[in-house]
Amino acid sequence: MKFPPLLSLHFIVVLIIFVAEVASQTKPGCSGRCGSLEIPYPFGISKGCSLDDSFLITCNTTFSPPRPFLGPGNTPAPVLNISLDGELRVSSSVARQCYDASGMLVEETTSSLVSEKFPISTRNRFTAVGCDTFAAIAGTRGQNFTTGCLSLCDQMESVTNGSCAGIGCCQTMIPIEMQNFGAAVGGLNNHSTVNSFNPCSFAFLVEEEFYNFSIADLIDMQNKQDMPVVLDWSVGNITCQEAQKDLTTYACEAANSECLDSNNGPGYRCRCKTGFQGNAYLVDGCQDIDECKASNPCNGKCNNFPGAIFCSCPEGFEGDGMVNGTGCRRIINQGDQRRLIIPLRSIRKFRTVFKPDKFYAGVSMSLLLIIIAGCWIYWGVQKRKLIKLKEKFFQQNGGLMLQQKLSNGSIETTKIYTAEGLKKATNNYHESRVLGQGGYGTVYKGILPDNKVVAIKKSKVCDQSQIEQFINEVLVLSQINHRNVVKLLGCCLETEVDTTRPR
Repeated sequence: MKFPPLLSLHFIVVLIIFVAEVASQTKPGCSGRCGSLEIPYPFGISKGCSLDDSFLITCNTTFSPPRPFLGPGNTPAPVLNISLDGELRVSSSVARQCYDASGMLVEETTSSLVSEKFPISTRNRFTAVGCDTFAAIAGTRGQNFTTGCLSLCDQMESVTNGSCAGIGCCQTMIPIEMQNFGAAVGGLNNHSTVNSFNPCSFAFLVEEEFYNFSIADLIDMQNKQDMPVVLDWSVGNITCQEAQKDLTTYACEAANSECLDSNNGPGYRCRCKTGFQGNAYLVDGCQDIDECKASNPCNGKCNNFPGAIFCSCPEGFEGDGMVNGTGCRRIINQGDQRRLIIPLRSIRKFRTVFKPDKFYAGVSMSLLLIIIAGCWIYWGVQKRKLIKLKEKFFQQNGGLMLQQKLSNGSIETTKIYTAEGLKKATNNYHESRVLGQGGYGTVYKGILPDNKVVAIKKSKVCDQSQIEQFINEVLVLSQINHRNVVKLLGCCLETEVDTTRPR
């Protein structure tokens, strides 16, 4: 993610830099794997390693390799996957009813699943396959309910691959907050008229994206004994707002985490904020994503910050530095550099004409005293001029306007920094402190007197017509507290900035 553009008028701004921590997936001292499946906290495979008993996973070591199953109180369904996004996939059997050519029943099975804690996701579909098929699913969602679908066809040629519209295959949605289900299937005419190409009826609950109907399924689904079913898991039976009132039981332990209310029944879940990754249920579980290494969206220099990145252009270029933004464009007319040539040439000429040995030979002691006194007076005058100059720049850059708005309102978050303070924080803007450069300014690493590490942007140019807009935006940005925005601490208005914009 990119930093927000800090206005068309660029002054020195101060940004907080946080420290990222390393994330883990399980509690210390706990096993986080059963066979080939990773078991992330709040789930666990032994007492004390899960958030509570409802998150216990049974690891059956009689299999080789060991296999995970839903814990006590649930159908011992095999666990296929656990996602920290609030989803748990289990394997559920296919219900079937098969007949021979004479219409005699030769095979019949049902399908069921009990999940006491985690509701069945609405991402699943109840599906029936067959040309002489009716299927029903019964479940509970506070009270009992039953639904189903009917699938008919006379010949295989009327069936279409991928279609579950009632000809060879039918589907129906399931209601929200369904805790368990039982499915059954049957034939209207014992498959007597379609037995040659469809001797069986099938019914199952399945993750919607997983199953795609095929005409071959009418003949034989023996290779599809089980289907994946998605369960939605969450913590507790209260909302985020209620959970945050008691931090001793609040499950979102990571510093850079946030809480989301469940959208399928009561409870809440935790996730890392944007720009971070890991396990939000563990202390220090959310770590910064280094986008500079992962995807590097910068065209120029990429600087990674906790939860964000900062793209900057090299010296002599301008733009936002983003690959998908304006990128970095060469500055054609670098007026600042050309203006420096004149004083440098003048200095060289002065050194050639000026002869120090001849000059000091003619200076008497009294003149030397006058020079010393004059220097003392000169530095005193210069100091007063410097103070007045800082006051002039402060007023010119909108300082009085900012002070007035701060004193009139309830805003206490914006700080006005002194030029000397920021000079000391950056070691006199030493080049070893440079984080990035661009056409509009340079970003330095700074250390404040309280040892807080900050980023300081020193600008080259400004637009006097946008002073008021700059002040207003400083006030707004300093109050923003958002996971995608690095916090603005304040600004310095005592320095002179070139009023010509680079072209």
